[in-house]
Amino acid sequence: MKVVILAGGFGTRLQEYTNVIPKPMVTIGDKPIIWHIMNHYSSYGYTDFICALGYKSHIVKDFFLNYKYLNSNFSVNLASGIYEPLNHKSLDWNVSLIDTGDTSMTGGRLKRLQPFLNDSTFMLTYGDGLSNIDIDRLLDFHRSHGKMVTVSAVHPSARFGELVLDNELVTSFQEKPQINQGWINGGFFIVEPDFFSFIDDDSTVLEKNPLETVASIGQLAAYKHTDFWQCMDTKRDLDYLESLWQTGNAPWSH
Repeated sequence: MKVVILAGGFGTRLQEYTNVIPKPMVTIGDKPIIWHIMNHYSSYGYTDFICALGYKSHIVKDFFLNYKYLNSNFSVNLASGIYEPLNHKSLDWNVSLIDTGDTSMTGGRLKRLQPFLNDSTFMLTYGDGLSNIDIDRLLDFHRSHGKMVTVSAVHPSARFGELVLDNELVTSFQEKPQINQGWINGGFFIVEPDFFSFIDDDSTVLEKNPLETVASIGQLAAYKHTDFWQCMDTKRDLDYLESLWQTGNAPWSH
């Protein structure tokens, strides 16, 4: 099954980085976040990726085109140009890099990928969110209900500490609690090909008419994920993900 990653947006809330590189190429450790997302899918055996590119697409293409060279030691004969890898742990991934336009909306980007998906069920996520979601259980859930689309529902991390009060007495103080009420779209979709009929053109926002319509006809199911999920919208988010990685406490890492 193919995995589609939406990786073409401008990332305006992370401009200190995205003025230079596209958001999916912002690094955690020494690898861009899109690599971390792909590595999570790969750990469940899903290694056929289609990346919907847009803003600064050449930077993403350069990374994957030169991945083998950038991640190995090698010798090169400067006269002949012959390259010899000295050590390289290869990844058995197939990565298709498709330019879907600089200004296309999320639905439009997905629509442009339809010819590459062979009228088959596919997985879909965003290029800026990490989770330890169990992909096998997600797929089992999707197959069990028979709906057109499954979306992962998550609890976002609170941005500020939560106080529980009894009059003037603080009975609980939690710096980064999980919100107990309210689910949001966490990405990590599974989609049947019939969904494409709900996307009009490049101007279509995936999260507006297509998903709203599918929900209204009872064809959108939610897989509730209550464990780790974190988007990378701001520098604070990035710093948090980086700290988890550097301390060896990254829940998405396998």
